[in-house]
Amino acid sequence: MARSLLIELALFLTPFLLYGALLIATKGSAVPANWSPRALAITAAAAVALVALGLFFFEHGRVAPPGAHYVPAQTQDGVFVPGHFE
Repeated sequence: MARSLLIELALFLTPFLLYGALLIATKGSAVPANWSPRALAITAAAAVALVALGLFFFEHGRVAPPGAHYVPAQTQDGVFVPGHFE
């Protein structure tokens, strides 16, 4: 759960960090006065799109195949076996 939250947070912050880096490279500073409302809106839209794509792609592989049965996590001979589909 925490890993998924951190991945989505990183995906959300990436466009803002990249735009801040662009401002530092071009204007020498990333102070909020340099952020135009249009650039902020585009960056926010890109962040939301990255989060949506991340949620889709990270969760897409976790879908069980049709007719599969879930085997819960268990301990076999002292070894933890995570839950899986068979």
